[in-house]
Amino acid sequence: MPWQQLKIQLHSDQIHALEPRLLANAAISISYLDAENQAIFQLEPGSTPLWDNSYLLCLFDETADLEALLKWLKQHPAVINKRLLQVEVLADQDWERSWMQDFKAMQFGNRLWIYPSWQSPPDSDSINIMLDPGLAFGSGSHATTSMCLQWLAQAPLEGSEVIDYGCGSGVLAIAAALLGANRVYGVDNDPQAIVATLDNSHRNNIDDAVLTACLPEALPPLQVDILVANILAEPLLQLAEKFSILLKPGGKIVLSGLLPEQADTILNTYDRWFAMDTPVLEREWVRLSGTRCD
Repeated sequence: MPWQQLKIQLHSDQIHALEPRLLANAAISISYLDAENQAIFQLEPGSTPLWDNSYLLCLFDETADLEALLKWLKQHPAVINKRLLQVEVLADQDWERSWMQDFKAMQFGNRLWIYPSWQSPPDSDSINIMLDPGLAFGSGSHATTSMCLQWLAQAPLEGSEVIDYGCGSGVLAIAAALLGANRVYGVDNDPQAIVATLDNSHRNNIDDAVLTACLPEALPPLQVDILVANILAEPLLQLAEKFSILLKPGGKIVLSGLLPEQADTILNTYDRWFAMDTPVLEREWVRLSGTRCD
């Protein structure tokens, strides 16, 4: 059976103004998509952060009459790009298998791969992480995650202790564990991220004695060798002093989730506790790294 798909671009604070009308017109599903390649970070437990500029992808039965809905949307001030308001007819197909075919194994550095569960490990001589898109963000495809994975892939992690702050899916924590870290702590404000991190860790046969995950308030007092935080500029600024306490003198910090214009502000803040390296740029995102001063 064919379907009708409607794509709507709008500011995220207006989503709730449109959803009731879409559901009243028999929308079968409504998906949120990023319209501007923006990373997001959950500041408060239980909140549902969205991108500033989003797409609503709405699916309707082939028999639904959308003419009146389209007319209403074209007059609504919340809709940003009225030219996108066109109904696309989607042929019936096995959507799950079609989507799965688009998700390919990815390599980071010389010895680290991420692959989905429906494929075989791509290189038996490398470190292979099995990870499917799921409860939390972070499959390695976004530049911010990719840059952190590249850093971890070349770092001497054997026997080290690592914190992945803002762990999401747990991909960075899992990478650190499989690359030789002795103890890894995943930390996130979102309880779903804790569930996802632990589930993905178990699927990669990582012992609970090596990798654990918790909310920030449950993190015990400790000092580690490496702290990775792939979040956003605002929480990175707020957490700078806390990160300095969590790292041993000489320990390494890796920060991502930053736009180029935010790098100087972060560097100026972290210079108080860290000797910072030259920023690394990839696909309009920045990774910062540094060493904890004595």
